[in-house]
Amino acid sequence: MENFKDLRIVDNFYQTSAFFPMPTVLVGTVSENGMTNLGSYSLCFPYYIAGKERYAMLLECRNSSNTAQNILQNKTVSLNFIPDERKYFREAVRLGFPGDTTAEKMKNCLFHLQKSELAGVRPQIVSEAFQVFECTWDDSLEDAYLDKAGNLEGYDPPYRNFNGITSKFGAHFILKIDKIYMKEKYYDAILNGVKAGSFPRVPVDYGYRDSTNFWYTKFRRPIPEKIQAKEGNIDSVIYAAERTDPDVKFTREACAKLTKIPRVFLKAALAQMVAIAKEEGITVIDEAALQIINDKRRTDKKKK
Repeated sequence: MENFKDLRIVDNFYQTSAFFPMPTVLVGTVSENGMTNLGSYSLCFPYYIAGKERYAMLLECRNSSNTAQNILQNKTVSLNFIPDERKYFREAVRLGFPGDTTAEKMKNCLFHLQKSELAGVRPQIVSEAFQVFECTWDDSLEDAYLDKAGNLEGYDPPYRNFNGITSKFGAHFILKIDKIYMKEKYYDAILNGVKAGSFPRVPVDYGYRDSTNFWYTKFRRPIPEKIQAKEGNIDSVIYAAERTDPDVKFTREACAKLTKIPRVFLKAALAQMVAIAKEEGITVIDEAALQIINDKRRTDKKKK
């Protein structure tokens, strides 16, 4: 292929055969002695994002790691997203080194921990994090509850396809998100409008590593790029609005304000507006009612 070379794909290809940008996450779990164990991970991504009764993350790790063994045992997890400070990344690299016991790695740990507010056996969360997802492993998927802790020399088949023990040395965990916590500055920005200065300083792990170093890039001020929105035809919005609910009508002026909603999301957006309108006793959605509905959506978002 012109201008490209064919690179051999090997184990841990995202580290050995690629430059793959990833987050830096401290995964908290509860060890056998009740201590919180922090492990550093980058293979942690959104999994269920819409259309289900729950939201979830996917975590990939060695099945012999403290993290995997603790999840198999206790199921509860905290995903702690740390800000970009060199000392924090250095500590994350130390916490990611395999082989240490929880007591060994957590002795003199740089990060401060605070108790979870959720009930049950929960790992503590990292105070320095800019956001934290508290999660529970959904071991009902693919009968993963059959996988048990205790095997540190590799697991024998059969293996799961996507949840639980997935290979001799690998594991995937689908983590249902129970709570998302965020520092006040970033919480306010999401609710009231994000600007370039509102973003947390986030380290990005390059994925690639060699025998000596982990590589990451320091945070730079984000640059906005305008979305090239394609405005829909007002007649197409009116057509969809008229077929959303027979008891709630949209005025032409209100429909004109909805033309920037992408067509694939229009039906769902209109249905949500109608649901709120019915809660508020609104039968005709005009420009004033549209403002009331948008205010209600913002209020509901703050409550969540």
